[in-house]
Amino acid sequence: MVIHHHCTDVKLSEKEERELSDLFNQLDVNRDGKIDVKDLTAAFRNLDVPHYPGHVKVFFEHYDSDRSGHITFTEFVTYMVEHEKQLKLSFQQLDHKNDGMIDADELMTVFSNMGVNIDRTEANRLLSSLRFVVKRLHIRTAQINWLDKENTLQVTWEEWRDYFRLHPTTDLMGMVHNWRHGTIIDVGESLLVPDDFTEQELKTGMWWRHLLAGGAAGILSRTCTAPLDRLKVILQVHGNKHDIKMASGFRHMVQEGGYRSLWRGNGINVIKIAPESALKFMVYEQIKRLMKADPSQELGIMQRFAAGSLAGVCAQTAIYPMEVLKTRLVLRKTGQYSGISDCAHKVYAADGIKSFYRGYLPNIIGIIPYAGIDLAIYETLKGLYTERHPTNEDPGVLVQLACGTTSSTCGQLASYPLALVRTKLQAKVEGAADTMVGMFRTILENEGPRGLYRGITPNFIKVAPAVSISYVVYEHVRKLLGVEMT
Repeated sequence: MVIHHHCTDVKLSEKEERELSDLFNQLDVNRDGKIDVKDLTAAFRNLDVPHYPGHVKVFFEHYDSDRSGHITFTEFVTYMVEHEKQLKLSFQQLDHKNDGMIDADELMTVFSNMGVNIDRTEANRLLSSLRFVVKRLHIRTAQINWLDKENTLQVTWEEWRDYFRLHPTTDLMGMVHNWRHGTIIDVGESLLVPDDFTEQELKTGMWWRHLLAGGAAGILSRTCTAPLDRLKVILQVHGNKHDIKMASGFRHMVQEGGYRSLWRGNGINVIKIAPESALKFMVYEQIKRLMKADPSQELGIMQRFAAGSLAGVCAQTAIYPMEVLKTRLVLRKTGQYSGISDCAHKVYAADGIKSFYRGYLPNIIGIIPYAGIDLAIYETLKGLYTERHPTNEDPGVLVQLACGTTSSTCGQLASYPLALVRTKLQAKVEGAADTMVGMFRTILENEGPRGLYRGITPNFIKVAPAVSISYVVYEHVRKLLGVEMT
C-alpha cells in the first residue's frame, strides 16, 4: 500500500497496513472514517491509555496536519510512520548494548543521566508495567520473559513502540516521565506509603488530583462499610457485658435508632479524610527531603515506608481528637448528641482537653506493626505470584486486590488488640481501666486472649469490599480528572 500525502509517499507492508488500520478503527469511536477530539477522548478512556491533562489536545494537534478538525486515515498513517522513526531513535538512545532490548541496567543509567536515581526494583517494575499496559491496550500480544537469575526484565523495540505510539512527543525525558507515572495502581503500597510526585507534578497540580481521587474513593468506601464499622465498635466496647453477637448487634442498632443509625459516626469519619490525607502528604514530602542526601536521589521501599510511617504518626497526632469524637458518635444513643460540635463540647466539658487524646498511645504503637506486616506480606505475595507465573504479565487487578486484602487482614490480626484497647479507652466506659496496660490486664483477666479480638469478624468482612470499592472509585475518578497512575 502507498499513502499519498502532499509530496510524501509512504509505503506500507500488508502487516503494517493491517496494524495501523486496526489502531485507527479503535480510535475512530463513532466509526465515521475520521477521528475528532471526542473520538480520541473516548478511545483513550476505553483503552485506558496512560495520559495526562491536555494529552488528547496535544496528540490531536500533531496528527491534524491540515487543521480541519479531524484526522483522516492518510494523516494518521503519515504521522505514525514519522513518529515511529523518532521512537526508534529514542529506543536506540536507551539501548546502550545495541542488542535490541532495554534492560534494568540501561534504564537505571538513563534515569541517572537525567538526575533521577532509581533502584533495580523500580526499574524492573517499570519494564514489567510497560509490557502489561501494551497487553491491556490490545495493540499486540506481549509476554514477559525472565532473562536472568535476578529476574531482570527486557523490553523489545516492538513493545516500546506499541506503548509510546500514542504518546504525542518523542522527547526522551518526556517519554520516560510519562512511562514512570503510567503504571497500574498498587493497592497494597498505596495504602501504606503516600504517592511520590516530581517537582513538575507538584507545580502543575497533579498531586491534588491524586489526593482528590483517593479522597473520593475513601468517602464511598467508608460510607458503604459504615454499618460493619459501627457494629465492630459496639462489639469492642459493649460485646462482653451484653453478650452481643453480629446478628443481635444489627437488630439492636436498628431497634434503637432505625436504619439511619447504622451510619452513626460516618460523617466525621468521612470529614477527617481530607485533613489526614493533606497532612500526611505534606509531612511525607518534608521527611523525604530530610532523608535525601542528594535532591535527585530516589528513596527505596523501606525508606519510603519509614517516611510514610512517620508522616502517618504526625497526621494521626493532629487529627486524633476527631478519632475520639468518631468513637463517641458511633456509640451514642438516640438524642445524646445533636451533632459533632455538641459532642465535642460535652466531651471537653467532662474531662478537658486530655479527653481528646484518650487511647493515643496504643493507636500510635499500632501503626508500625500494621503497616510493616501489611507491606511485607503484600510484597511477599506478589513475589510468589511472579515466581509461579514467569511468562505472564504483571499481576492483574484481581490478583492485586487479593494480595491487598490478604496483607491488610494479616496486618489487622497483628495490631487488632491495640486497636481494641484504643477504642475502649476512647469510649471511656464507666468502671473500666484508664490506662493501656490496665485495660490489657482487665481484658485478659475477664475474657482471656480471645477478648483481645472481640469484634474482629465484622472488621474482616469489611476489608474485601472496602479495598474493592476504593479501587473501582479511584479508577473512575482519576480518569475523570486526567490522573496518571503512580
